[in-house]
Amino acid sequence: MRKIKNPWLHRVGYNCFGCAPDNPIGLHMEFFEEGEQVICFWRPQEHFEGWVGVLHGGIVSTLVDETAGWVVTRKLQAAGMTSRLNMRFHKAIMSNEVQLTIKAHLVEQRRNIATIEATVENAHGEVCAEGEAIYFVLSDEKSAEMGFEHCGVEGDNLLPF
Repeated sequence: MRKIKNPWLHRVGYNCFGCAPDNPIGLHMEFFEEGEQVICFWRPQEHFEGWVGVLHGGIVSTLVDETAGWVVTRKLQAAGMTSRLNMRFHKAIMSNEVQLTIKAHLVEQRRNIATIEATVENAHGEVCAEGEAIYFVLSDEKSAEMGFEHCGVEGDNLLPF
């Protein structure tokens, strides 16, 4: 497993709710690559609750959407935008869960449309939510206009915690 380098770090105006490490109200997500998958390990907190003790469904959807976006960034080496996000919730995720694992991979790409599937697992490995994200993949030129150059990895065999 290799940690994916965040190509947006140190960009003026970078304040993504999902992955910007300096966003004070953000999720501070980090990503890893294992084979064809992009993986995020994330710890819920009670200020992301919907109902008492339960992680808000919008936050769960954001976890899926952001991880899918990093599939575009790392695997397709491009910037992209969510076109559609379909979610299926199977089990409530508690806000005191020790760790969630979000996994996403590219299912298909047709021209500039990428279909990505993702799962959210609790600390027991149970799939609590699944998502399908349809992304509009920007051209190399448009990606460059947005400041995207390249998305690499740091090294092999890194553990997130």
